[in-house]
Amino acid sequence: MAVEVYLNFNGNCREAVTFYETVFNTNKPEIMTFGDSPQNPSYPLPEEAKDLVMHTRLSIFGSTVMFSDTFPGHPFTIGNNVTLAVVSGDETQMRKAFDGLKDGGKVTMELQETFWSKCYGSLTDKFGVEWQFSHEENK
Repeated sequence: MAVEVYLNFNGNCREAVTFYETVFNTNKPEIMTFGDSPQNPSYPLPEEAKDLVMHTRLSIFGSTVMFSDTFPGHPFTIGNNVTLAVVSGDETQMRKAFDGLKDGGKVTMELQETFWSKCYGSLTDKFGVEWQFSHEENK
């Protein structure tokens, strides 16, 4: 299991990732936009969201740093745009940690299957720290 940094941006994620890619001399990242994700006809994707970065990552000095833009209409505060991401192949251990952090915290998304993860969820713990949990077989 790893705890990784997840940085959020307000529409300039692609620019930031390109900058960090150059600064840290990393491989070119694969970028998934909100427009690349499976669409739900009941919730049409706003035009201004289609080219925004939904997810990408860089390996910086051996650590994975993940990035995304905030979805249009969601709050963005400079300085509070960092979350910790627990990435693990051990779903049982993930669920136990998630349940522990829920105590006194606020769940943003219960652990559930998504198109990118067998088990994904997010919450803010009682100390105000934002966490994401993602099951990945190869971690």
